[in-house]
Amino acid sequence: MQPRPRQSGTWITPNLEAAWGGLWRRGHAHSVEVWSGEDLVGGLYGLALGAAFFGESMFHRQPDTSKLALKLLCDRIFAEGYHFVDCQAMTPHLARMGAEAVPRPRYLRMLRLALAEPRPPGAWG
Repeated sequence: MQPRPRQSGTWITPNLEAAWGGLWRRGHAHSVEVWSGEDLVGGLYGLALGAAFFGESMFHRQPDTSKLALKLLCDRIFAEGYHFVDCQAMTPHLARMGAEAVPRPRYLRMLRLALAEPRPPGAWG
């Protein structure tokens, strides 16, 4: 767990860890990790369903490593034909990287199309 400034705990509970572990074993949850030698210095994780990726959380212990993880994720999944990455919340950080806010009606159309393209669990090429 990555401690966050001005926060005294984490929302990642043992039950949540167990649920994500199950999703990972079924091939739906994925992580992109950035390592410096033996040290995990940044990354992200999320859920792949159909041709959509739902980003859950990003972290960094060294500057810009979460940005690198997001770039690596996007390069990989868009090359594989994924339609979009759902980042959940628009932030200045994500906007600088090219994210855009999508109105709900458009998002629901995008989601319907992406989920209609089933991919086998764990299919990353």
